[in-house]
Amino acid sequence: MKALSLFLFLSVCNFAAWAQPKPIRLIVRGDDMGYAHTGNEALLKAYKEGIQTSIEILVPSPWFPEAVKMLQQNPDADVGIHLTLTSEWDHVKWRPLTTAASLRDRDGYFYPMIQPNSNYPGLAVTENAWQLADIEKEFRAQIELALKKIPRISHVSGHMGCTAFSEEVKNLTKKLALEYNIHIDPKEHQVTSVTYEGPKQTAAEKKQSFLNMLQKLEAGKTYIFVDHPGLDSDEIRGISHIGYEQVAIDRQGVTDVFTNPEVKAFIRQKNIQLISYKDLVSVKKPATK
Repeated sequence: MKALSLFLFLSVCNFAAWAQPKPIRLIVRGDDMGYAHTGNEALLKAYKEGIQTSIEILVPSPWFPEAVKMLQQNPDADVGIHLTLTSEWDHVKWRPLTTAASLRDRDGYFYPMIQPNSNYPGLAVTENAWQLADIEKEFRAQIELALKKIPRISHVSGHMGCTAFSEEVKNLTKKLALEYNIHIDPKEHQVTSVTYEGPKQTAAEKKQSFLNMLQKLEAGKTYIFVDHPGLDSDEIRGISHIGYEQVAIDRQGVTDVFTNPEVKAFIRQKNIQLISYKDLVSVKKPATK
């Protein structure tokens, strides 16, 4: 009789566990580490004090050495190489790590755009005679320097669509990621991209639109949200390009959302599990920080 009772009890427990909905899983990715000192500070703040779970680093960027030091001091942070072929800001620039003649403008910098842009006529990669061999050399140099400085890097991503503007480049990027053992493609893990649900001009609008997005996430599915933390600092107020002038205000709003107590409370309430790229192929992270 005791054995039967125990069997029934365990069966009920197993059924209850099976019947519970699987949690929502969400990657919150912060891009562009290295573009500015206060950008670096914001990305670390969004990771340490907020909901951000992965950080993407721009290897040729001017504040890359500082970013490396910061990431070395935060060894648990999941890091991706944010491969780049562009230097989009008007008042701060970076160059390829390699000779890469087909990827340079007349001043030796990366072109500002990947695709044609009326504000920068003739200054897109696709408007010029880019060479796949140059892209491969440049991507290899960025990957190798990143792995030398931050060996734990788990994946690659593309800045401004630079890894996906042609099938050749897509295939090259996958080949290199596999070769360097940093291939984690969210699409291969059934990860759905999500963004703000509503207006996002101000910090308040961003917060509400982010909450609107969270409300629509479905149990048992995995999602990725990408944005660019920053601070409304004198430094970032000096960073812009035509068509994107309010960079400091916009990126401060992202930091505010990623660290907002109401957002964090809603994530706990909705049983959303914050994960990183690494967690797609390994052990899951706790639900919130």
